[in-house]
Amino acid sequence: MEADIVQRIGIIGVGEIGRAIVMGLCDGGDKPPEVFLSPRGARTAAELSERYEGVRVCAGNQEVVDRSEVVIIAVRRQDRHDALAGLRVDADQVVVNVMAGVGNDDLRRTLATDAPLIRAIPLPAVRERRSVTVTYPSHPVVDALFEDLGGVLSAEDEAAFNVFSALTGTLTTHYAYLATLTSWAAGHGIASDDADAYVRGLFQGVGRSLSDETRSLDRLAADHETPNGSNERIRTTWFTPANSAALGKALDDLLARLK
Repeated sequence: MEADIVQRIGIIGVGEIGRAIVMGLCDGGDKPPEVFLSPRGARTAAELSERYEGVRVCAGNQEVVDRSEVVIIAVRRQDRHDALAGLRVDADQVVVNVMAGVGNDDLRRTLATDAPLIRAIPLPAVRERRSVTVTYPSHPVVDALFEDLGGVLSAEDEAAFNVFSALTGTLTTHYAYLATLTSWAAGHGIASDDADAYVRGLFQGVGRSLSDETRSLDRLAADHETPNGSNERIRTTWFTPANSAALGKALDDLLARLK
């Protein structure tokens, strides 16, 4: 199978990540592949099949596998045995494992296949083809697939892959941080809608500054801060060394779980 001519992709488990992959594949591409969806997540699968001509919902997971060159496994970790038990995957197919905390050795035992198994960490922003996806091991078919969805970063080994996986566990904390800022402003008499709009705009600007890869993250922080200014005050009084160490400890604990 050549990396640039994948024409049939199957997705087992159509949740948020599955939906994002389908949208990224089908929106804006010159020749989107055919996409075959499992009946799991029936409402989302039906919505996607109605929206995109080349997307079809299959009767079962084995049909997804049978119709596909590349099969993406996107079920929840705790559901994997029920969803995958008894599936037959040929050695000439490629399986992409996007289940957090499920190693390829575990998945190979479940599927009992000699097919290549590639771990990947696609994020919701792949729907806009704007998110780098970490993979391991590198595989030309899979790397080409995610390169088209925003870029690919191939981890050196599974230990490095797990570190990247742990970093993704900080996403909702960032949203909760922004929600806390909005609630604080509302508590001081700002209308909730106004606080929400201001915080969103403030941090959308920060997000755009991240595209400037000529400056390190530390440099970006310094460039947004003046001596004895407001930003320095919050950083030094709230995000203290103890606070930073606690975050590192939480990440270490998550990494141990992922291993």
